[in-house]
Amino acid sequence: MSITVQLPTMLARLAGDTQTLEARGTTVGDALTDVIARYPALGPRLRDESGRPYGFVTFYLNDEDIRFRGGFAAPVADGDEVIVVPTVAGG
Repeated sequence: MSITVQLPTMLARLAGDTQTLEARGTTVGDALTDVIARYPALGPRLRDESGRPYGFVTFYLNDEDIRFRGGFAAPVADGDEVIVVPTVAGG
């Protein structure tokens, strides 16, 4: 099944300057693992050393925060979209 992963501009540079990536998997975590396999530099920006969602990045599955759907274990279906939104600090 094909899932779309949307990256912000700041992370797209780590994926060959591509903001929209196609991924495969049955969960959000699987889809991200697929993307990271092709673009390893994204790995430490998306998940921590234990493979959990990185604390300064929010992931949305079809506009719903994955924290409310089981995190990386949230199931995905063909055509779903995962949006990656890094936290921005400042004042």
